[in-house]
Amino acid sequence: MSFLNKLKAMGSQAGKEAQDTWSRFNNTAFADATMAACALIGAADGKIDQNERTRTAQFITTSDKLKAFNVADMKTKYDNFCNKITADFDFGKIELMQVIGRVAGKPDQARAVVQLALVIANADGEFSPDEQKVMRDVIFALKLTPAEFGL
Repeated sequence: MSFLNKLKAMGSQAGKEAQDTWSRFNNTAFADATMAACALIGAADGKIDQNERTRTAQFITTSDKLKAFNVADMKTKYDNFCNKITADFDFGKIELMQVIGRVAGKPDQARAVVQLALVIANADGEFSPDEQKVMRDVIFALKLTPAEFGL
């Protein structure tokens, strides 16, 4: 096999492995947990403004980890979670934390939820103390440690 053919084969294999990795995340629990975490981060200051919704919408359409999901479905999930958290922050937070906790037994998915939520939290260039607190709550709900993510 020539060097060029070996490179092509290695590239093909890497692409397949990457696709296999992301396909593990193609499930409702992961989609729900991700959108719930994004809604919680967006509401960390007590409200979700249009800029936060816009950033999350952009994120949904550009994230490699979410590309397997239908954008309209993800938006619907996000909007529903936003409505719950803004209608009653305390009860909404409890419900969203339960949704997030459904992937706690899947460490790869749990870490991906945290990483995606951190992207949203830092999208405006500021990671506020309120966002940091909510992020720690999300991390604990996923049975991970904040230190792993620099918190």
